[in-house]
Amino acid sequence: MNVLVTGACGQLGSELRLLAKGRRDRYVFTDVASVPEEGIGGLDITDAGAVRDKVKKEGIQVIVNCAAYTDVEAAEDNAALAERINGEAPGILAAAMKEAGGLLVHISTDYVFGGEPVDAPIREDHPAAPLGVYGLSKLHGEQAVQESGCRHIIIRTGWLYSESGKNFVRTMLRLMDTRPQLKVVSDQVGTPTYAVDLAGAIMTILDSTVPAEGIYHYTDEGVCSWYDFAKAIADYSGHTACDIIPCHSDEFPTKARRPAYSVLDKTKIKETFGLAIPHWTDSLRRCLAKMINENR
Repeated sequence: MNVLVTGACGQLGSELRLLAKGRRDRYVFTDVASVPEEGIGGLDITDAGAVRDKVKKEGIQVIVNCAAYTDVEAAEDNAALAERINGEAPGILAAAMKEAGGLLVHISTDYVFGGEPVDAPIREDHPAAPLGVYGLSKLHGEQAVQESGCRHIIIRTGWLYSESGKNFVRTMLRLMDTRPQLKVVSDQVGTPTYAVDLAGAIMTILDSTVPAEGIYHYTDEGVCSWYDFAKAIADYSGHTACDIIPCHSDEFPTKARRPAYSVLDKTKIKETFGLAIPHWTDSLRRCLAKMINENR
């Protein structure tokens, strides 16, 4: 099977590159700019002709779309760009897969929710209600994929982190090294997702023979606030000098509104593909241990 992975330089794409080594399937990794030394080719996923040519040239049967405009704050000022990458490009990838008779695995977000108050883990069929430009553009991407008629699996995730890239864990570790005190919001609740775990789930899905198109939710197990997350990062990494203090969101006004509760129900993906999902605290410990070992 020939698999095209977009966004190969990002957190999730990087983990897929590691997991692809030694597998029988042939993987073609791309990003907006090529990185020849890493085996990553350049591909503009907003260019329908370029995508179609790549699919035909490489004989692609599956696309895993990890590419996205993920800067939630900047999206408020760059709505057209966010819409082009998050809303329109998935439709272009879907059209290419429709033509090739292939499968599109598209990564979406918990930020398609938030506009309606909820107090229980959100299922796949819950009505979407994004609060900002980022969530709305990702919802448009989901809709473009669904309307294309191609075989597809949409995976919504949230609070993604890894040892590399720009993410909450790395930001907290940097700030804890330089500040005696940090305020972190405690009134936004969700679930952290280790990119390694999501990448493994995607590989399991690609290996599956289950005919299971549609929308799925995946994060690690458990529930926490950003404050809880920050406290765990400090505790597990041994940052005892920095005092982590809970605060309300209104103490940190932002252009983009975030969901107050975006815990995703993972029953469907676990039952369909037989996945065993680790608790977010266990995965965070694994991530931090790896970061410590790599820095020695």
